[in-house]
Amino acid sequence: MNILWDFDGTLFDTYPAYTDILYEVLGGLISKQEILKHLKISFTHTVKQYGLSESQIKRIFAKERKLHPEKTPPFPNVENILKIAEVNVIMTHKARQEVMDILEHYGWVDYFKEIVAGDDGYPRKPDPTTYIYLHNKYKLGLVIGDREIDIMPAKTLGIKTCLFQNSTPGADLYLNAYEDFFK
Repeated sequence: MNILWDFDGTLFDTYPAYTDILYEVLGGLISKQEILKHLKISFTHTVKQYGLSESQIKRIFAKERKLHPEKTPPFPNVENILKIAEVNVIMTHKARQEVMDILEHYGWVDYFKEIVAGDDGYPRKPDPTTYIYLHNKYKLGLVIGDREIDIMPAKTLGIKTCLFQNSTPGADLYLNAYEDFFK
């Protein structure tokens, strides 16, 4: 099977670190649970929700770039799926160097045939442009993401979808843990 993966919150458990960063930038005035709820929709949504200034956004990105990969570990058992897939590709809004730093730290670079990163010039999800490109090239059989915007482009292309740790209606499959993939 050829799989398109989202990165943050799907392959790697990045939300706890990102929530901590936003909590700090927002001065501890908003609960971490509340911040996480908005991050799980999208960063753009979170920016709008809290009216973040350009200065605050720059601080967030600067703090994110300084995170050591150990602060953003892979989800348990996801590597087992990567090993059995015929082709794995990533489509993420994250900058390429940040993606590569994390993949290199965990020795996962060779699992991925192609990575389309946030600084590659493609439109942001849920625009389907990148999915069309990757599907035409790799004949994708499954898209796995943790947010609705990750699966929306796949649905328009007729590709099977899986939401990870998210029960929003509309996906073909739902996983709360990757060991469930094999059940």
